[in-house]
Amino acid sequence: MTDTWLDSLRKVLPARFRGDRVTIPVVRLNGVIGQVSPIRPGLSLAGLSATLKRAFAIKKAPLVAVVINSPGGSPVQSNLIFKRIRALADEKNKDVLVFVEDVAASGGYLIALAGDEIIVDESSIVGSIGVVSAGFGFVGLIEKLGIERRVHTAGENKAMLDPFQPERPDDIQHLKSLQRDVHDMFIDLVRARRGTRLGDEPTLFTGAFWSGRRAVEIGLADRIGDLHGVLRARFGDKVDLLPIQPRRGFFSRFGMSPASRAGAGADLVEAGLAAIEERSLWSRFGL
Repeated sequence: MTDTWLDSLRKVLPARFRGDRVTIPVVRLNGVIGQVSPIRPGLSLAGLSATLKRAFAIKKAPLVAVVINSPGGSPVQSNLIFKRIRALADEKNKDVLVFVEDVAASGGYLIALAGDEIIVDESSIVGSIGVVSAGFGFVGLIEKLGIERRVHTAGENKAMLDPFQPERPDDIQHLKSLQRDVHDMFIDLVRARRGTRLGDEPTLFTGAFWSGRRAVEIGLADRIGDLHGVLRARFGDKVDLLPIQPRRGFFSRFGMSPASRAGAGADLVEAGLAAIEERSLWSRFGL
């Protein structure tokens, strides 16, 4: 009688309170990394810090699952998110399993390196270990419109790479030097995290990207699989996935960051260009 009563009680309790169940917190990282525009915030440490902390705070969880679907973005925010995940994993003594959905490229792959294991779909797009800087030039346009550009600076390089002025060779050289520094950091991180799992692929650090199956072959990922299948194979049918989602304010539900609410209509041109640039990041991978 007692066992029957206890079994009935377990069925109505939330999964995390049932002693016979394994709860796995799941954090989903979807989208471009960094602030896309004032009214289109992307993935950032500030936006994810509390979510990650809640995921790793679940004491009985043997690991944390991170699901990534990102074409990249800000290298700084990518690195900060990576470091935060690793710091929490070490502090709470938990493994991290990373699951790649459509794409983990560039900064998206950098974050994926936080996983003790990287699991991909056969058709996932993985890699793009490089650095890119893209923008628009409006010199010809403002000339056609008869607009005169006036810039006054204290410091000869203060207006470096101004899109309304012709590019200067010295500016481009300086930008490429910065990109090399970031690229070197990215390469060092890949080698440190993947170690002897990396294969002999000559184009590994050229910015090329591969299918999930090929990524496993060259050591950028560990195996083919999916979130539900892998966790059930590891823990059996008594595994419960617990999505850990950001707590969003009223305006955030409509895609507006706190900084943008006061002047949502002031930067429409910038927002439009940012949307085009965001779209271009996804379209590079056929998405």
